[in-house]
Parts: sequence; C-alpha cells; structure tokens
Amino acid sequence: MRTMERTIATLLEDLEALPKADIGDVLAGQRALILAPHADDESLGCGGLIAAATAAGRPPVVVVMTDGAASHPGSAAFPPARLREIREAEASCAVSLLGLPRENLLFLGYKDSFLPSRGADFDLAVTHVKLIAAENDCAILIAPWQGDPHCDHQAAARIAASAAARGRLALLSYPVWGWLRDGAELVCEPRRGGWRLDITAHQHAKRHAIAAHASQHGALITDSPTGFRLPRHLLDVFARPFEVFIA
Repeated sequence: MRTMERTIATLLEDLEALPKADIGDVLAGQRALILAPHADDESLGCGGLIAAATAAGRPPVVVVMTDGAASHPGSAAFPPARLREIREAEASCAVSLLGLPRENLLFLGYKDSFLPSRGADFDLAVTHVKLIAAENDCAILIAPWQGDPHCDHQAAARIAASAAARGRLALLSYPVWGWLRDGAELVCEPRRGGWRLDITAHQHAKRHAIAAHASQHGALITDSPTGFRLPRHLLDVFARPFEVFIA
C-alpha cells in the first residue's frame, strides 16, 4: 500500500499530540544507543532522555558521528583542527552535566557534512554502529529523524535504520531541524507512533548541556562571518518540558 504524504504542519501537530510518557515507557528497561550527527544534537534532541535514563540506572551510550569542524569556515582563531577539539570538549562537558559518565561518549570522527549515506563507507558505518550496540548491550537505537533537512542527519537516519534492521534493534527517531521546516512542505512518514517524553525534572540539566556547546551559540568564535549559530527559534523548541521520539 502506498504511503500517503502529509504536510509538515500536520506531522508536527501529530508529534506534539503523542502520548505523554516517562523514561520507563520509552525505553522499557532497555539500554539505548544514541546517534548524534554533530556534537550538540545529543543535548538538543535527547538531553532529557540522557539525563532521565542515567538517573534511572540505564545510562545510554552516545555516539557523535562527525567532527563538527565545518561549522565556522575561514576562522583563523579556530581552524578545523582546533574546532574539532573544542567540539569534543563541549560534548564531554554537556553529557557530564546530564549525569552521563564520560566513558559512555564516543566519537566516530567523520568529516562534517560528509557522513556516508551509501556505498562501502556507509556499510562500514552501519557495521560499526551495530558493533557498538552489541558491545554495550544496547537494544534500542535512537537517531535523527529522516525528515531533518541536513545531509548528516539524513545519513545518520539511514545508518540507524540499516543497523537496527541488521542488529534486530528497536529504532526511535528524534527531530531536530525538522521542527523548523516549512509547514506546507509534504513529507512521507509512515510511522505514527511514539512518545512525548516528560523531561520536566531534567529541564535545568538539559538547558545547561545545550549551553555547554558554546562554539555553536555565536559568542565564542567571532571571526567567521558565515559561521553557524543555533537560532533562537530552534532553542525555544528544545526548551519545552518534553522530547519527541517517533517509533
């Protein structure tokens, strides 16, 4: 049967109306492996889940997939090698603020904006993710939503879907940039289930984790005119007392 298209506005309304849940409902007692295309995606999309799961005694494993070194092109003060180090340090600080042990944070180091979505490198990435899940006894894979309008997010979604199928893992998706898409756009999303995870008890920690990614907030790196800066309207989305996970 052909999957029907929906507008982004309708889809987002559906996501915001998903059943309210706690961490027990979402993870069902299992350990999660979280894929973050860039350092900061883990805090934006899953910061509350990371804090809640850790507090519940099931700390997830967080994998940052790219080096994030393309966020501020042309910066003399923060060339790619230094920016890579800064972003790793920021991610380490962020997850610690969420209560996650540093050893639960891994970096794959793919070049920013070049996460593979096909071919031999894609297959290697899928195998690597599946191996990390097996080595850490993770039964749930949490990755960006396929409708996020960024090449690395879309590649991460494809890697996750393939790894979940090959490793027989449950798959959950979290939107990041999808929240800002034009509401009139059409999207194919066959899944209609999932949860709104209540993160009220962990909003403070999440806010500080997001702030720990200082290089992405505009004040740290000032010599890159086209440098990336997290937009206020996206930060407002992730200040809400819930996180959405599509099942």
